[in-house]
Amino acid sequence: MALIKSISGIRGTIGGKTGENLTPIDIVKFSAAFASSLDCNSKNKSIVIGRDGRMSGEMVSNLCANTLIACGFNVTDLGLTTTPTVEIAVKTENAAGGIILTASHNPKEWNALKLLNSEGEFISASEGKEVLSIAENEDFKFVDVDHIGLYQKDDSYLQKHIDAVLNYDLVDVEAIKKANFKIVLDAINSSGAIYIPTLLKALGVKDIIVINGEVSGKFDHNPEPLPKHLTTLSNEVKNQKASLGIAVDPDVDRLCFVCEDGSMFGEEYTLVAVADYVLTNRTGNTVSNMSSTKSLKEITHKHGGKYFPSAVGEVNVVNKMKESNAVIGGEGNGGIIVPDFHYGRDALIGIGLFLSHLAHSQKSIKQLRGKYPDYYISKNKIALEKNVDVKDIFKKIKDKYKNNPVNTEDGLKIEFDNDWVHLRTSNTEPIIRIYSESDFETTAENIAKKIMKDIHEAM
Repeated sequence: MALIKSISGIRGTIGGKTGENLTPIDIVKFSAAFASSLDCNSKNKSIVIGRDGRMSGEMVSNLCANTLIACGFNVTDLGLTTTPTVEIAVKTENAAGGIILTASHNPKEWNALKLLNSEGEFISASEGKEVLSIAENEDFKFVDVDHIGLYQKDDSYLQKHIDAVLNYDLVDVEAIKKANFKIVLDAINSSGAIYIPTLLKALGVKDIIVINGEVSGKFDHNPEPLPKHLTTLSNEVKNQKASLGIAVDPDVDRLCFVCEDGSMFGEEYTLVAVADYVLTNRTGNTVSNMSSTKSLKEITHKHGGKYFPSAVGEVNVVNKMKESNAVIGGEGNGGIIVPDFHYGRDALIGIGLFLSHLAHSQKSIKQLRGKYPDYYISKNKIALEKNVDVKDIFKKIKDKYKNNPVNTEDGLKIEFDNDWVHLRTSNTEPIIRIYSESDFETTAENIAKKIMKDIHEAM
């Protein structure tokens, strides 16, 4: 169905033809290319791997691990885990790098190899290009039998990750425990079914209802945590008379909340609320990508900090956070990055900080949401057929709106007074994403519809 090669890794659908899908040969090829891009002659000869709960996970993990061993690296396998846990483990283990076997929010037929450097962060553009070049030329470096690597399982990082959250200075376990929250969790049949209930119990939450808690990889609904996919969670929050609902994606790096009346807190406002709490306790700057709500900028200025936009993509957000010395950052898809915790989107630290904020506010989650502006972002996408010239499409649209402020740093962002629309190709799917924001839902939707019509005409 699809194979997407990018600087951050390889993502595709399981089965089918080699080079067009994520087949066993492609998995071996890119695992070997990544290992070959590292210096296996150095003292740092280990690579950390881990997978989410999807159906192909164990197969992909076994192929990846044995390939790395054949390249001379020792493999530390966290098994069923989360993306942020692998990121933490790479740094803790002083590993040469890491591979997370997850297709994030993509449906069950997808899987991917997400590549990390020795800091536990996504590899840079130049490193990614090197991996792709090695794979294309099949310039692999395999070792002889006397130098093959070793394999070990390590299941200690669930507790290590949770302990790190509990020990973070802005996570107030006593306040959370005292708040006596009742929480419904949509674990989407993946790693979150293990990690999030364990975290909530450690935070003192006693009343936890888990839906889609069987780790089968047979996702009960589309795994992207968008409102249209969370109707069951919304209804369960109301039926259980819960304090709030929590939803994560299959690899637990995205986070969103449901209010006590079943309404959405808004994935855009996950970062806004957490940033508000962090900035209340420490002065500093913030970063989000340019597809995220303008609310973060307003909250940052309110607390006396500076806001910096970045190109879309976690590696771009992280780089901008380092440049601007940001104390909190992330993406409007519910991705929270706390730099002095680690430079990666992490739903676990996000939950710890959000529940601390909610407990300190002594408000219901609906009342807390009312504290923030009610801007609306319309999120849409258009599927791309093969051989479509996206650059030509964007040029035509840019020319059409040449009298408006336009930013071409990452795709095409067009401003309309206080409103905006951002269109860009996805790093993970063969689509164009179209995000638009306005004070009014109807206006945001109309902007998106107009631009989508423009795209179809340009095609």
